[in-house]
Amino acid sequence: MPYPAEHFNYHQQHNADGFTAGDQVHRFFSTEIPLHFDKSIAVRLAFSSTRSSGLAYATPAPAAMKTISFATALLVAVSAHKPGDNGRYSRDGVSIQAHARPIDGKAPIFPLLTKLRDTAVELLFGKHPTKDLDGPGTNIDRLRYRYANEIVMRFNVTSIEEEQALADASSRLFLDVWGVTGDYVDVRMPTNQVSPLLGLLPSKLQSSHFTLISDLSRAVYDSLPKDTPSRLIGPKGAFERFPSRLTVSDSLFFLRYHPLKTIMQWMQLLESIFPEHVKYMSIGQSSEGRDIPALRVGRPGADAADGPRKTMVITAGIHAREWISTTTANYVAWALITEFNKDPVITKFLHHFDVVIIPTLNPDGMEYSWQNDRLWRKSRQETNLRMCKGYDLDRSFGFGDLSEHTQSDPCSEDYGGEEPFEAAEAAAFAKWAHEQTEKNNVQFVGMIDYHSYSQQILFPYAYSCAVEPPNLENLEELAAGIAKTIRVSTGELYSVSPACDAAMVEDKTKSGLSRSRINEGAGSVMDWFYQDMNAHFSYQIKLRDHGLYGFLLPDEEIIPTGREMFFVMKYVADYLLGNNGIEMLKETPGDDNMMNQELRRRYMRR
Repeated sequence: MPYPAEHFNYHQQHNADGFTAGDQVHRFFSTEIPLHFDKSIAVRLAFSSTRSSGLAYATPAPAAMKTISFATALLVAVSAHKPGDNGRYSRDGVSIQAHARPIDGKAPIFPLLTKLRDTAVELLFGKHPTKDLDGPGTNIDRLRYRYANEIVMRFNVTSIEEEQALADASSRLFLDVWGVTGDYVDVRMPTNQVSPLLGLLPSKLQSSHFTLISDLSRAVYDSLPKDTPSRLIGPKGAFERFPSRLTVSDSLFFLRYHPLKTIMQWMQLLESIFPEHVKYMSIGQSSEGRDIPALRVGRPGADAADGPRKTMVITAGIHAREWISTTTANYVAWALITEFNKDPVITKFLHHFDVVIIPTLNPDGMEYSWQNDRLWRKSRQETNLRMCKGYDLDRSFGFGDLSEHTQSDPCSEDYGGEEPFEAAEAAAFAKWAHEQTEKNNVQFVGMIDYHSYSQQILFPYAYSCAVEPPNLENLEELAAGIAKTIRVSTGELYSVSPACDAAMVEDKTKSGLSRSRINEGAGSVMDWFYQDMNAHFSYQIKLRDHGLYGFLLPDEEIIPTGREMFFVMKYVADYLLGNNGIEMLKETPGDDNMMNQELRRRYMRR
């Protein structure tokens, strides 16, 4: 459906308030093109960067500039109008003279120009994601009603016997265990399975539970992308949520979740806009032949003569349904890219370290979660049981005793394969990592693997608590600093523990303290990267929330979650630079100081 022509108002000359053509271009791209075309979002971000600073590093590359210029000219050609009789423009950039628009909401005055405009936008910027979502082979109603009459229940588990009984019962009834901590277990189930499940549980568990999500179908539907109201794009909307340089990006690409195709286009455009310190690449291919996309962010002109290039890796999207992990990785990537040469800690860090961001290590699963099953977890690779597809990639890496600590049932959500690296994506990531160290003079220093949910900061080892990592004190110190950074900056509480403890129930027995867990952790990417790649600061961070939404975190939480992880990345950067996070907390003039003060005020008011 064509959009009203007033969405594309554009004014080139100075107005009475002294706005220049550049200001009008900025307003045009930042507030007036609706959020219906994902590539246009990145274009607006490019203009926002050039406007906010006149420095060369923020200027789009020539190739990107040509595309932007062509798009601007084409859109202006079909949307331009003359100023009012007095030749003046309001501060909002709207002409006094009425612009061509639909009459009584029926049709535009110039339908041919409107159609040309919309066609040009789609050709240049891509289709709106919901068009793809409603396209052939996809049905948004099917995604919703797939989960009719399903709920999520939380069980408060206090002993090994209770946990084991719940694990056995869930397995017998083929139920989906969502979240497991030392205090609770969340289980998704059809409503007609509640009574059978309770009948298999100890008497205490039969009363020690409550319904976390009462209508899973509705929750899934609410989590799917919706058109963003244009009022949220302008200065009265999300721009004023936080007074920082990052508010432009906050208000655009990160107002919603995006499918794989859009994310890859956005990543490629970032490289074209910031070629001096951003490189788009593929680290390998999935089982269905999709590229596993990544961004390398680092200083320009890195020289092998300086010695091995220290590199931090951020992974996300290992589990397809954890959309917030992928979006958060993208947010951190954008923040690092745009704060380079602005923020002193980030600038110094990226002069000495590279950061490789892999927003989805499971592209097949992510695509399937958008097209068919919002709550799909595993990859889409064939197993030895034809009816049960997919591997749990976080159980597929060659560390720990896979035969003892992993599921052997291909139908299990935790199935990691019969052999290490049997999953194509795990093998591709391992091959890429080895090539970096053996051929490209890279030294991995750490990794952060984003997951959801439960707000936990976990460190090695996941497979067993019987073995301690050699640098346990350092891991604990940095993890505690990360948790404190989040608490001070946003007020959110993240727990800290070894990954092996994260899902354990402690129980006093005659022989002493005993531990058990539903999901054994052998084959995790964090353990493997820590041990085999010698990445001594490796973590898994489980993002928001504590379970109110589970894997269906609403898009309103994208920006707050992304900000938390950017603060974390900044703290980690300063720690690796040898400052133990001190530099990050120093008061410095500028927008970052304003942002920190505002966040502290918000925190103190809680």
